[in-house]
Amino acid sequence: MTSTDPGRAATEPLREDIRLLGGILGQIVHDQEGEDVFALVEKARVESFRVRRSEIDRAELATLFDGIEIGKAIPVIRAFSHFSLLANLAEDIHRDRRRSIHIRAGEPPQDSSLAATYAKLDAAQLDSSRVADLLTDALVAPVITAHPTETRRRTIFEVQSRITELMRFRERTELDDDETAEVDRQLRRQIITLWQTALIRLSRLRIQDEIEVGLRYFHLSLLEVIPRINAQVRDELRRRWPDVNLLEQPILRPGSWIGGDRDGNPFVTAEVVHNATHRAAFVAIEHHLAELSKLEQELSMSARLVTISYAVQELAEASGDSGSNRDDEPYRQAVRCVRGRLTATAEQILDKLPADAVSLGLEPYETPQQALNDLDAIDTSLRGHGDAILADDRLAALRWSIETFGFHLSSLDLRQNSEIHEEVVAELFAWAGVHPDYRSLPEDERVELLAQELATRRPLSSPDAEFSELTTKELAITRAAALAVRTLGPRSVPNYIISMCTSVSDLLEASVLLKEAGILDPGSGTPTSSVGVVPLFETIEDLQQGAATLLAALDVPVYRALVSSRGDNQEVMLGYSDSNKDGGYLAANWALYRAELDLVDAARKSGIRLRLFHGRGGAVGRGGGPSYEAILAQPVGAVTGSLRITEQGEVIAAKYAEPRIARRNLESLLAATLESTLLDVEGLGAAAEPAYAILDDLAERARRAYGELVHKTPGFVEYFRMSTPVAEIGELNIGSRPASRKPTNSVYDLRAIPWVMSWSQSRVMLPGWYGVGTAFEEWVDGDADKLAQLADLNERWPFFRTVLSNMAMVIAKSDLGLAARYAELVPDVELRNKVFGMISDEHAKTIRMYKAITGADDLLADNPAVARSVFNRFPYLEPLNHLQVELLRQFRAGDDRELVKRGILLTMNGLATALRNSG
Repeated sequence: MTSTDPGRAATEPLREDIRLLGGILGQIVHDQEGEDVFALVEKARVESFRVRRSEIDRAELATLFDGIEIGKAIPVIRAFSHFSLLANLAEDIHRDRRRSIHIRAGEPPQDSSLAATYAKLDAAQLDSSRVADLLTDALVAPVITAHPTETRRRTIFEVQSRITELMRFRERTELDDDETAEVDRQLRRQIITLWQTALIRLSRLRIQDEIEVGLRYFHLSLLEVIPRINAQVRDELRRRWPDVNLLEQPILRPGSWIGGDRDGNPFVTAEVVHNATHRAAFVAIEHHLAELSKLEQELSMSARLVTISYAVQELAEASGDSGSNRDDEPYRQAVRCVRGRLTATAEQILDKLPADAVSLGLEPYETPQQALNDLDAIDTSLRGHGDAILADDRLAALRWSIETFGFHLSSLDLRQNSEIHEEVVAELFAWAGVHPDYRSLPEDERVELLAQELATRRPLSSPDAEFSELTTKELAITRAAALAVRTLGPRSVPNYIISMCTSVSDLLEASVLLKEAGILDPGSGTPTSSVGVVPLFETIEDLQQGAATLLAALDVPVYRALVSSRGDNQEVMLGYSDSNKDGGYLAANWALYRAELDLVDAARKSGIRLRLFHGRGGAVGRGGGPSYEAILAQPVGAVTGSLRITEQGEVIAAKYAEPRIARRNLESLLAATLESTLLDVEGLGAAAEPAYAILDDLAERARRAYGELVHKTPGFVEYFRMSTPVAEIGELNIGSRPASRKPTNSVYDLRAIPWVMSWSQSRVMLPGWYGVGTAFEEWVDGDADKLAQLADLNERWPFFRTVLSNMAMVIAKSDLGLAARYAELVPDVELRNKVFGMISDEHAKTIRMYKAITGADDLLADNPAVARSVFNRFPYLEPLNHLQVELLRQFRAGDDRELVKRGILLTMNGLATALRNSG
């Protein structure tokens, strides 16, 4: 980064907002904590900016916190953490402001907006039959996961929302001085509440808490935004291609892993699966009933003044509301009938009734479509007497909502490790007399045995059978899923994901467990299942073999028949985290791209429709980065109208905590999916194979360089544990899962979130770049022509450009000067110097090669939003890093007081909030 403020004129409103919020926060710190704390905060702030301007050495700032008393450190940490949180709000408001300025200026719509996508589709003059084919079974599903690095509590979110509303009101409303002062007083009230509310929990989240956290985003934005987008996208596409019935189902349908992902999480039980599915259903039906209650009040039209349809008259009579003062208000009676039937449904499937339920003794709806049919009748009647303007308001929003969310709200995925399936199936086979030692069988015999079992309805257990604790638990979980499917509909649990899937037997074992639960029905030679089996390919080797594994599975007649019964649809999940931890950034990204190429080819050969599910994290080292660019960077054929993508960590809050921002982010997912499906976006043409060969070479070099450090350097794990807060991350109450899959000192067994988050906290950001510089330098080897080839790829190939852009963003957020402070925590000086020296050399090499390839002097030349963030905010991170190092030193020296540990956790919270994509 340069030291000059990027785009000063354009960003002045942002700086004004930051000054306003920061000034209020500073005054509160002074009033609440006293002059000494305020003076220390101010001195740290001023000195941090002097460090950025190279006026003082970083060590001078660090001395401010040497030996600091924990009682004084905590309010300083909280001050800078709260500033980061407020700066996030200001940046989000500014992005919305800039978007509005572009629109008002009449400028062309910006890329990643649906308006820009529609313009591109219009220019392409696409054939309607091809569009219809490519958008068959179209689906875009953001899937909220159960292991966030997001630590904020509900109260914090509510305060943030109120501050955002006040800031927008302040900007967009003509206020006199007194009115402005009143808004500022309200801001102060909210920021005082923020200051006096604990940022972190004292106890670890339970899965039940995580379920509620995930559902929070539906109330904050998704219930309002998703149905409206679905309706608008359908209308726009059908207007362009009216002769084909596009998007019969809503394209945007959210998913969740919260309560269904039990890979490495021993706390997921049958009760948790029930709670997850039924709490989601409660939110959906609660919303529908609340809207019906409001609609009942709004549709007050009198039968003496309008002519209603026969269908509405029938609904009105069925409500049982005759003889009341609503006798001439048939719409109110008709809506009450719908409300009564939906209440009866709630009584049948929910554990408790929502507030707007009204028990009328009516028949329940068996499916959401039945409720939609009744609402459609009301809609048709309103339009029949000229009230389309009413039909297009709350009634339309409710119809879209029921169509999108049904009675289930979002789809819950089940996930478990293949090793667990193997163990459970072995025990079932032994008990049922199928085979005494299934696990001893070679792969071909396993496949034969499993295929035979999938062809018969014979159960492998009985209600009184006694199994191990593991098998009993796994069977109960799949049966809880079966209950959800029966009561809430097939969209409530649509997928069963197999972690560490390496073989055909892994796919068939999961299928056997679905059969045992009654979800998969072998039928009479034609098996059916409402739940699809989804292999997850995670390591680089598994990604390389993924297509072969899938083709081998499809060669098994019973599995091929199962896929055929599901419309020839097969979903495959790609893991970004373990592949990165295994082989480094470039090797992992290229392995994923190659895997997609192979899977697309396998789908073409076998005649199936492939849907890819991208297991991306918030951090670039786990597949993070701007979603629009990431989707466009997929190979040709990898996005055929369908895309599922995980949303994790603080990214969830950044994307979905507020309706306008949620809409923008959901639009970008849809825009990229439509463009990738319907347009040629790869741009390589006949030059694809030579480009792929270059990346094959580069990826192998990068993997080798990464492995030299991470897997082959003696003492590296010790360096990692001592120079980062990885051990302390296990204490941060941010999720229900353990930090490691099992007790180990191996990098392989450490979960990707603490691996990535630790490097982010220490500002190394190693998973997002290490090994790339060496690969480029070795391959180019001083040859100007080779460098020109890479520059050409950066210009023409979205994949390569996105890989470089995301890497540059990560490096811009790294700071090896601060990382050196963390390295000082490693007591072994020789090890410290060796490992940090390797990191420093690679860091410099990577920046040098990035600039040579792109021709850019600035790492963030192509990312002005992040450039603004880094410039305006990063000096405020500096004190948090120094305080974290100091408190880690005190804690590891034996000061294990609760306050010291809490102080460390607060620094983690503040840094994760400020970095925004650290986990």
